[in-house]
Amino acid sequence: MKVSLSWLTDYIDIDRDITDLADALTMAGLEVEGITDRYAYLTGVVVGRVVEIKPHPHADKLVLCKVDTGDGEKSIVCGATNMKETDRVPVALPGTQLPSVGSIEAGSIRGEISEGMLCSQAELGLGSDASGIFLLPATLTPGSPLPSALNLSDPVIEFDLTPNRPDCLNVIGVAREVAAITGTHLRLPDIGLS
Repeated sequence: MKVSLSWLTDYIDIDRDITDLADALTMAGLEVEGITDRYAYLTGVVVGRVVEIKPHPHADKLVLCKVDTGDGEKSIVCGATNMKETDRVPVALPGTQLPSVGSIEAGSIRGEISEGMLCSQAELGLGSDASGIFLLPATLTPGSPLPSALNLSDPVIEFDLTPNRPDCLNVIGVAREVAAITGTHLRLPDIGLS
């Protein structure tokens, strides 16, 4: 059973460190198998600043972008055209593994070097918009890891539930257990019949 911290906070206020909470849950009889971050796959994605955009010499629907990634400029071939120079964009660097795209590698596209990928919301798993590059706030610093720049963090607690704890086979059941451990109030959803 997996429960994210964001789900739990819908039902209860949590002011403990996630590791302390996991230890308390284990001591209460809900064995915690592990804690992972829902956005850990984005660690290879950084904020980039578009420095230059020019047409690809060998393809009508592609453009060549020079992007400042904090540690220098990278050449990236891109098919989207919704960005302009100085825009902040997410850049998946070589070695990044995106769930919807696969592994990002440096290579040559139609004879031009591409050292990464500019990403849409859908490619990053942060929304459904796949129509163009995800334009980020202009205040973000090039080279910043995307998860920290966008404050993306959602720890997921994985439990190994025993047969005597069917009450914790749902988020509200786990939230009820957290409320009992921390002495806080459980907020149940309003449910009405029509």
